[in-house]
Amino acid sequence: MKDLFDKIVDNKGPLGKYAEVAEGYFAFPKLEGPIGNRMYFRGKKVITWSVNDYLGLANHPDVRRVDVEASKKYGSAYPMGARLMSGHTELHEKLENELADFVNKEKAYVLNFGYQGILSTIDSLVSKNDVIVYDIDSHACIVDGVRLHMGKRFTYQHNDIDSLCKNLDRATKIAEKTGGGILVISEGVFGMRGEQGKIKEIVQLKNKYKFRLLVDDAHGFGTLGPTGAGAGEEQGVQNEIDVYFATFAKSMASTGAFIAADEMIINFLKYNMRSQVFAKSLQMQLVEGALKRLDLIKNCPEIRKNLWSNVNNLQNGLKEQDFDLGTTQSCVTPVFLKGSIHEAMVMVRELREKYRIFCSIVVYPVIPKGLILLRLIPTASHNIDDIEETLEAFSKIRSKLKDGTYQKIAQKIGVTS
Repeated sequence: MKDLFDKIVDNKGPLGKYAEVAEGYFAFPKLEGPIGNRMYFRGKKVITWSVNDYLGLANHPDVRRVDVEASKKYGSAYPMGARLMSGHTELHEKLENELADFVNKEKAYVLNFGYQGILSTIDSLVSKNDVIVYDIDSHACIVDGVRLHMGKRFTYQHNDIDSLCKNLDRATKIAEKTGGGILVISEGVFGMRGEQGKIKEIVQLKNKYKFRLLVDDAHGFGTLGPTGAGAGEEQGVQNEIDVYFATFAKSMASTGAFIAADEMIINFLKYNMRSQVFAKSLQMQLVEGALKRLDLIKNCPEIRKNLWSNVNNLQNGLKEQDFDLGTTQSCVTPVFLKGSIHEAMVMVRELREKYRIFCSIVVYPVIPKGLILLRLIPTASHNIDDIEETLEAFSKIRSKLKDGTYQKIAQKIGVTS
């Protein structure tokens, strides 16, 4: 028998094994100053492409005013307790009604946090006789929710409708034996590579298979669709999504989330979601702030127009220089390059220190070995100067990556072992 902690000494995990060289720079970096297009990293101002404040609402003057007023009025504690017991208010209901109307659903339920909210939604919707079929590239919060399921679960290849059909065939056979149902889960926008989930194609399969569809639209809400109501609206199938989830942590630049569906489903979830029944309600200052943010999303389309102007300028500029952006269909802008983890570390350090550009880096095991993903998140706060400086810098770092400069530097400073 071993001590429980012995394994931690030998195996720090796929990310933890890089902690000694990554801590404080590549992992757990400190971006400081007001959230916006340029923030401070290690005391130097950098163009910031790593913040999901898509609509630039974090420091919108009306948002900041309401946040301050709500903080003075309520503090950061009210209401205390879970919604079911003592944490329910009329403002929570008002926000829910406005959210439901905005995403064209009968009813909505405001959640205290996105990650545990979607996890708990999945857990509540299925029993051991049911079957879950979900996209293999689903976010960790979905994966963790599926792990709680006591019944069968299958993954289908990313955005592959043929693979989904094969797994629905398997799921149908099992559900017919157990007397259960089938839950299909996709994302509205897959946050790593920017692809929209094939929601339109998935809902068409309801003509052949019997299932319910849950969509996590964290990155689509506020950014996609004629009104900003998300990927379902963008693809013209919002009404066919059975359970719609979105977070406040991106376009709304806050904390919290919501789930929207038919009234019967929401009433069931209110009394059965363990993460809400047994945890504190979303604080009132955040609820009031969310109402103001939603008001701006609904009534200020110029904000979203500015966002997409920046998205198009950045993505088109990168494509004109023959950068590989994969198959993004959203604001998320992934730039794929070929190189090792150690070359990536040297390259990103130069981006930050020399060119004053801060973006997220993704390498193996998140993506295949030999690839480097630089993930850019354009927002409404960015401007043409930010974009042009970034395009120039990316052209230069790609040349150095191709001619072996970063490999030589990595070898010289001894980070290739």
